[in-house]
Amino acid sequence: MSRSWKITAFAARPVVEAALVAHEDVIAWDPEMVLSGSEIAEDKPEDWRLEVWLPRKPDRVDKAAVAALFADGAPALTIEELPETDWVTQSQQGLEPIRAGRFHVHTPEHAPLAVAGVRDFVIPASRAFGTGQHATTAGCLAMLTHMKRQGVVVRNLADIGTGTGLLAFAALDLWPQALATASDIDDVCVGVVEENAGLNAVPMGAGSGELVMAVADGMAHPVLQVRGPYDLLIANILAGPLIELAPHFADALVPGGQLLLAGLLETQEQMVRAACRRAGLRLAARLVNGDWSILWLRKRTGVRARSSRPGQLPDWAKHW
Repeated sequence: MSRSWKITAFAARPVVEAALVAHEDVIAWDPEMVLSGSEIAEDKPEDWRLEVWLPRKPDRVDKAAVAALFADGAPALTIEELPETDWVTQSQQGLEPIRAGRFHVHTPEHAPLAVAGVRDFVIPASRAFGTGQHATTAGCLAMLTHMKRQGVVVRNLADIGTGTGLLAFAALDLWPQALATASDIDDVCVGVVEENAGLNAVPMGAGSGELVMAVADGMAHPVLQVRGPYDLLIANILAGPLIELAPHFADALVPGGQLLLAGLLETQEQMVRAACRRAGLRLAARLVNGDWSILWLRKRTGVRARSSRPGQLPDWAKHW
């Protein structure tokens, strides 16, 4: 237990959402500064606040880092010292459970669902738990469930930019005999993934039904290369890296392999899809959760692909 501080900025919803997206692209962001964006009240859905928790009194550098997230000038920043508490727990408030597809994801402050046919995952807030990915995480969980019900078979999978490890855990739950690899550019995620794996009884290791963790920038890492090619790649990151990595994803997939992409705004979807088409990847299904697009693509098998509209998700997959 220790003293903690909070920086708050009030702005319109699109401004706060843009700041959250900008934060995901800051390489040198201090991992002790945890962000959250939320509406001020249910009856004011367009009035939002950005909150930043710190385990210390914010200095000039901290305030400048928060202000820099706002492209058109930062709103007024308020700074307050919080009562003596666990600052990580404080930052978790407002992280409501995710219910998507066959999964229920919650922080330790919420109870498991404990319903037959639904897999509960407990994921504590941590340096790798990004609130900006909450909607995209839900979309990926729903899409993975849909892929399984559509008959997709996965023997070898990788989750690129895994963060907490959650999507790799979910994929292993759906395809329990698969080889699984998770990677992230941030080495702090190694400990986070290992801790979360232990909390959720996900075995770490290199064998069937186990998860290997690697620190990697994109696909250029010996572990990712030697364990490929993959039946399924998952990447819930950002539109820019998705566009850049599209040909590398295609190279790492078996013919007919599956690619699940998220972290892109709906306004960025056409650019991402264009990059994927150039790499020989074709859309199988898509869904939109709020402002975020989730895309399921397939690698062409060498036979000329038929032109067809992407499949639509059933109603069960759309409940967030």
